[in-house]
Amino acid sequence: MFRLEAEIIAIGSELLTSHCIDTNSLYLIEKLNSIGIEVKFKTIVRDKEEDIIQCIKNAISRSQIIIATGGLGPTEDDITRECFSKALKRKLIYYPEIEEKIRERFRKRGLSMPLICKKQAYILEGAKVLMNEWGTAPGMKIKEGNKLLFILPGPPKELKPMFEKYIFHELKKLSKQFVCSKSIKITGLTESQTETLISDLYKKIENPKISILAYPGQIEIRLIAHSDKNYEAAESLVENMIDKFRERLKNNIFSTSGEELEEVIGKLLKERKETLAVAESCTGGLLSNRITNVSGSSNYFERGFVTYSNEAKIENLGVPKDLILKYGAVSKEVAEAMAIGVRKIAKTDYGLSITGIAGPTGGTPEKPVGLVYIGLAWKDGVLVTRNQFLGDRESIKFQSTQKALDMLRRHLIQKT
Repeated sequence: MFRLEAEIIAIGSELLTSHCIDTNSLYLIEKLNSIGIEVKFKTIVRDKEEDIIQCIKNAISRSQIIIATGGLGPTEDDITRECFSKALKRKLIYYPEIEEKIRERFRKRGLSMPLICKKQAYILEGAKVLMNEWGTAPGMKIKEGNKLLFILPGPPKELKPMFEKYIFHELKKLSKQFVCSKSIKITGLTESQTETLISDLYKKIENPKISILAYPGQIEIRLIAHSDKNYEAAESLVENMIDKFRERLKNNIFSTSGEELEEVIGKLLKERKETLAVAESCTGGLLSNRITNVSGSSNYFERGFVTYSNEAKIENLGVPKDLILKYGAVSKEVAEAMAIGVRKIAKTDYGLSITGIAGPTGGTPEKPVGLVYIGLAWKDGVLVTRNQFLGDRESIKFQSTQKALDMLRRHLIQKT
């Protein structure tokens, strides 16, 4: 199966600082992958002539399609045109009609065009002009032998619509590939556990292409299949592999269609016409926030308490003071009382509770940072788990909410 391959050159010294993220490349990779074009290399290069020229020459020597972004502005450090001119040995030709369009854009704003903007009217010899309706700098399309080069401005609000208008559909026709991409989302397993369970199923398979990504509290398996025939053939390759993974990973899979865990919980509660209330301590409202980020959550989410202090647990949830004094706020007993208490007060079908030590301070040898107890109460019972999460404060808080939601999900599935 023949597949086109591409390379991205992101030009700009600011992209090599901690203050600016190269979101353009992420966008381009997603769009190219969606039409069966694989990105082989992505280079970020500073605004230095010799470095940019070398990147251009490297890209032409190894890639069929090159997309360069940035450095088309009017300032002194915008040298992309000049670098391509030298790398390709092509002259820069002045287009008066382009200068006039730039002047007109300034006139519409009641301004005069600064003289430095005239440099944006210079185009590489033999290049096709890609007019910029969203800014001043035009882009370019260049054929260099059997290679295809595109130069686009750096601002995302200009790059994205220009890519859609001038490049995407042309490359889609060239690719002649049908692509299906899906993700399997997993919780309750580590990356190594997931790999051990499924590696023999896909290691010798190139289509679909499979990658495993690890996040705090979640593993994601991405599958991308290609077909020369039609989309259905590509989708069949993906679905067949998903079926095989289901057999191995079972209920650890919570989504194969892109939903987050809170969305899955919402659907299950809605289907069962059941309700939920939560009581949080160390997560500080993050659990309630995730649940209510789902549209329609008012149908099943009744209320949430952030009972951060011992007094709040006693006064708002009815946790016995003696229980806290005997076992401590971070304990199985208190998590159980919190879950039972919030369910009783809210008169809901389920109560979820979280109490723990998010750090980086507050830990002891007996109760280290990352120790979190999570409780789930329902009409006929209660379940509490002891968890030891790793990471910084934010990561521990997220993993705690992920575990809480997953406890409820597994309980609902089991009941079903």
